[in-house]
Amino acid sequence: MGSVSLKIGDGTARFKRASVCSSAVNLMMFFSVITTNLFAFYAFTYHPTTVNQNPKNMAVISEKVSLILREIESSQKKLAQMEKEILGYESLDLSRPNISNELKEFLNPHQLPLGKDSRTGITEMVASVGHSCEKSVDLLSQFMSYKINGLCPDDWSLGQKLILQGCEPLPRRRCFAKTIPKVGLQPSPLSLWKNVSEKALSWSGLGCKNFACLNSKKLNRDCAGCFDILNGYENQRYVKARSKNDFLIDDVLAMGNGGIRIGFDIGGGSGTFGARMAERNVTIVTATLNIDAPFSEFIASRGLFPLYLSLDSRFPFYDNVFDLVHAANGLDIGGKPEKLEFLMFDTDRVLRAGGLFWLDNFYCSTDDKKRDLTRLIERFEYKKLKWIVGEKVNGPGKSEVYLSAVLQKPVRI
Repeated sequence: MGSVSLKIGDGTARFKRASVCSSAVNLMMFFSVITTNLFAFYAFTYHPTTVNQNPKNMAVISEKVSLILREIESSQKKLAQMEKEILGYESLDLSRPNISNELKEFLNPHQLPLGKDSRTGITEMVASVGHSCEKSVDLLSQFMSYKINGLCPDDWSLGQKLILQGCEPLPRRRCFAKTIPKVGLQPSPLSLWKNVSEKALSWSGLGCKNFACLNSKKLNRDCAGCFDILNGYENQRYVKARSKNDFLIDDVLAMGNGGIRIGFDIGGGSGTFGARMAERNVTIVTATLNIDAPFSEFIASRGLFPLYLSLDSRFPFYDNVFDLVHAANGLDIGGKPEKLEFLMFDTDRVLRAGGLFWLDNFYCSTDDKKRDLTRLIERFEYKKLKWIVGEKVNGPGKSEVYLSAVLQKPVRI
């Protein structure tokens, strides 16, 4: 049974495609119901003309009745499993007592009002939700517990926790998200380098409640003081190098021979890479989550495009659409090597032939990690336009190895 995504209104819904396979399953379900009920009807209504009270005969009859009851119970379990397979939720048990009604309502299929669509063969709408949500079904049910048509709970951190546990995409909700007045927003391009008011951001669920706190911390390897876009190093990034691993943005754009128009930034911090590109009329989509800071809102306040997405998800873009993909230490997702392979193959998928993959100061914590990443990149047969392996001294005075590269995707036929 296949599925297809269609754009309806302001969202994407998943639909189940009618097929020969689904029709066969429905016939099997119907036949199973009829058969078991006929057996049960026969067992409880049949009266022989000669009643034999022999205990042995009664034991045989009792055994047959028990067998029929067990068969009915088994058939009911098979029917429930078939229903889950038809719905596409083999692992989500909606009969559990702690499942919220809204979650059940969202996951249940809905018949199309005009019946089968003649062009696509679609008969019903089935909601899309991440299969790993089953592992966090209690949190998911909590996320779906709210007052319909009322204000949503201030639980974005709960939603993000589910996303980080693999429950992505999250189900839609029928409540109104909390709104915050966006005071002090500047028009573009002034917005690129003007701090927004702290009151225009949501600080709930975060340890820091202001920019001063954020800028005093190293939130990750790509964000140390990255919310200070006026006076800190963030204002000089990509236009002034501090080491040989720091490539200048104009130099990289020149490698694209004027063909860089749209790009994708993986783990883009506070959006500075997107801001520098915007100054050069290049549109950047920045993948981000609000890990310890309001990254998404801050990027949007600069007039840039944040994409609230974990790197465990398939990128929601068509093949070969970006002229450039920029990745720094957001590419270091940990886990087994296969996990990085899946991410790299998906990155390659959205990058067009002749496009540039900019690996920016990737921290090689071990020689094995540098070797594994190098071998992985070589499998894609990218042309190495620039490749620098350099050392930097961290705070305690320890030397660390970083890899920076600009690679060009080949044409594959």
